[in-house]
Amino acid sequence: MVSRLTKEMLKVIKADALNPRGLRNVIDGEAELLQHFEFNINGKLSTTLFAPYIDSIDRATGSISVEIAPFIPINMVAAPTGVTHFKFNAAGAEMDFEGANSSHPLFLVVGVEFFQQIFPSQVAKINSS
Repeated sequence: MVSRLTKEMLKVIKADALNPRGLRNVIDGEAELLQHFEFNINGKLSTTLFAPYIDSIDRATGSISVEIAPFIPINMVAAPTGVTHFKFNAAGAEMDFEGANSSHPLFLVVGVEFFQQIFPSQVAKINSS
């Protein structure tokens, strides 16, 4: 993931048309190129969550949100085999790359985390195998 993110960040920096090579930066680049970046290339959000959702960033109010419409999990979440639970994660951040005023880029990340509940009787069975 780190090398893929680094590759995408270099694209952002290289998009800086205002500064000469060596002085290019994220602020003058195109941070929008990071839109739809997948942190887990083997578990993309677009192939895991099929429920409709709306993400929004409102710079004026400073609000960042993700709204997920009601859905039936078994039909709208492609969970790995054996999963018993899942949760949604979302985080928003204002990134100050150079100590600028109030025009910092805003980022929103959304994810799904999966869990498998194992009962004591299953642990005993696994340990005896």
